[in-house]
Amino acid sequence: MKKLFLLLTAFLMTLALAGCGDSGKPAASSDSAAPAAGAKTTLKVGATPVPHAEILEIVKPLLAKQNIDLQIVEFSDYVQPNLALNDKELDANFFQHEPYLDNFISEHKELKLKNAGGVHIEPMGIYSKKIKELTALPDGASIAIPNDPTNGGRSLLLLEKAGLLKLREGAGVKATVQDIADNPKNLKFQEVEAAQVPRTLDDVDAAVINTNFAMQVNLVPTKDALFMEDKTSPYVNIVAVREGDEKRPEIEALMKALTSKEVKDFIDSKYKGAIVPAF
Repeated sequence: MKKLFLLLTAFLMTLALAGCGDSGKPAASSDSAAPAAGAKTTLKVGATPVPHAEILEIVKPLLAKQNIDLQIVEFSDYVQPNLALNDKELDANFFQHEPYLDNFISEHKELKLKNAGGVHIEPMGIYSKKIKELTALPDGASIAIPNDPTNGGRSLLLLEKAGLLKLREGAGVKATVQDIADNPKNLKFQEVEAAQVPRTLDDVDAAVINTNFAMQVNLVPTKDALFMEDKTSPYVNIVAVREGDEKRPEIEALMKALTSKEVKDFIDSKYKGAIVPAF
């Protein structure tokens, strides 16, 4: 009997200890490894100031609603944003079109960057302080064009479309001045860094300028350009990311915000046709 009593007592004590397990030490939550509710994710995006950084400012509050802290890192050149992205100093960049990215990767084969999607088109234009129309361009006129391979070729294609020269067949977007097959006005070309082309306007007869750099010196393409690309231009400005990051939730959120009605309305209102949404 005594033995039975002791066994019963031990059994009841075991039940008591099992029942007190939660009160003695809280059980781990199944969410204990997840980020705390409301935790913010930082997203660093490199951009040239106009219009890319301006457009990113519009999506900043849209992303903030999703607990994404968009940090805009401004660059004044076309080289560092891709290098910084590859080196993981940025999560994405927004300043270039795909032909430029493709060319950049071909010259820096260690880079693994991808197009995450297009946002807008910035028509390249021909500008002058000395003439009012291209028909007035004199023989032997000096023309400033960007010196990087992609925008240099693009500017020559625009000059060809304007009827000022003819390129050899098949030259395409990588055309150089050596690919000019016919130059009836004997145009002379000054090749300078894209960002510096607007500064040559006082010294040359005409200059072919990227829209973002034209806007920085208060040139409005639809008003000031003698000739410009139309909205069918293939040079859509894209967001670039590291290979494999295209489906990151923050990147997908960024692309959704950049192709939202808010951004379309901003582009149409702010740039009045100088920049065209590509979505």
